[in-house]
Amino acid sequence: MRLRNKINLYTAVLFVCLLLIMNISIYLVFSNLMIANERNQIKEETEKVAKDISQGIKQINPNELLRAYVPINGKVQVIAENEASLISGTSITEKQLSERKTEYYQGETSKIITFQQKKYAFASIPIIWSDGSVVNLQLTSSIADIEEILSTLRIVLIIVTLIAMIPVILSSRILSNLITRPIQSMIATMKEIQRSGQFKRLTLNKKSKDELFEMGSTFNHMIDLLKTNFEKQEQFVANASHELKTPLTIIESYADLLKRRGKDRPELFDESVEAIHSEAIRMREMTEQLLLLARHDDQWKLEMKQMNLPETVTESAKVFQNAYQRKINIQSTEDIFAITDEQKLKQLLFIFFDNARKYSEDEITVHIGKLQESPYIKIEDRGIGIPKSDLPKVFDRFFRVDKARSRKQGGTGLGLSMAKEIADAINVRIELDSLEGVGTTVTLFFSVNSHFPKL
Repeated sequence: MRLRNKINLYTAVLFVCLLLIMNISIYLVFSNLMIANERNQIKEETEKVAKDISQGIKQINPNELLRAYVPINGKVQVIAENEASLISGTSITEKQLSERKTEYYQGETSKIITFQQKKYAFASIPIIWSDGSVVNLQLTSSIADIEEILSTLRIVLIIVTLIAMIPVILSSRILSNLITRPIQSMIATMKEIQRSGQFKRLTLNKKSKDELFEMGSTFNHMIDLLKTNFEKQEQFVANASHELKTPLTIIESYADLLKRRGKDRPELFDESVEAIHSEAIRMREMTEQLLLLARHDDQWKLEMKQMNLPETVTESAKVFQNAYQRKINIQSTEDIFAITDEQKLKQLLFIFFDNARKYSEDEITVHIGKLQESPYIKIEDRGIGIPKSDLPKVFDRFFRVDKARSRKQGGTGLGLSMAKEIADAINVRIELDSLEGVGTTVTLFFSVNSHFPKL
């Protein structure tokens, strides 16, 4: 059964049950009140007759006295202790009551009785008769009028219930449509995504802030995540297939050359092995960088803490100098602290140290200081520099200023892209300034209370 039909059924059944319970309760309360009122009336009337008879029994003939108190739709009688009827009087409309068996009661009694499928209000009170004996004065009165009123009430309540079911069913349908509309929209969007292969979002009513809006908003967020990851995957596949093609071609060419002429020409053998080794290393580095760039921002595992920047830079520079035998001159006059991730910062420094090493021959200079209370690290080289027209594109993936020299130096065009990703993750802003033929300066600004200095 579809969800809409379930909501319709369950809501309608629930409302109908509530209506039935309410109407039955109304009927029972009203019926009990009317019956109780009728019993009180017959009891009060019996007491009044008993009082009048007690006062006039010695002056007036009991038979004549009792006839004056015969109910319009009932019977009055006096019952001796031996259950013999001393006097009785019955209305014309209730002659059948004369056939009812008499019964003597010790005390006062009032109740509703049924005789020949008709209901009557009955009351019995003990009184002193003319001969001094104790007898029962009994009044019996028909409650046909009450029965007719209750019957009419039953019919009215049934009709009201049936009429009320119409808006109940309509409202349950409206409610089910209201609840299932976002779900149907979500299903339609999913089917459209499945059919077209394109990511689509739900259109939400921003005025509504209920659970349905939250569900739609969560769905849209999930679609955004899927779209981002899908685009990253597509970009990774495209980048990898594009960039790995060249080193694989080089490796294949040199391997083929070795196969044909390597044994005869030793110098060609050494050249080929060196080229294959170099391209293999470049492929490994490029693959690692591609995998890192393919991560979503939420997947960065950061451990943000307060770091002493001069100590961190000195430690990273020492490791780099030992690996590449390049001098790095660090200039800092004081301890400067910043909130950052140590490993990601070191990775960021290695990228810019490596770029400076590849594109310059002189020593690399690092300045550590503060600008408007914002800590910064400035890395300077005296290399080939970057043309002004290429500066806006240096953070694009696979972009290389000098492709021939980049290839020779082992560049993949991914280093600065990865640096931008890392900087964004640890909340560092990168400023790049370069002059062709003079050198390049990279400044890393660390935020203070989520603000960077104004330049």
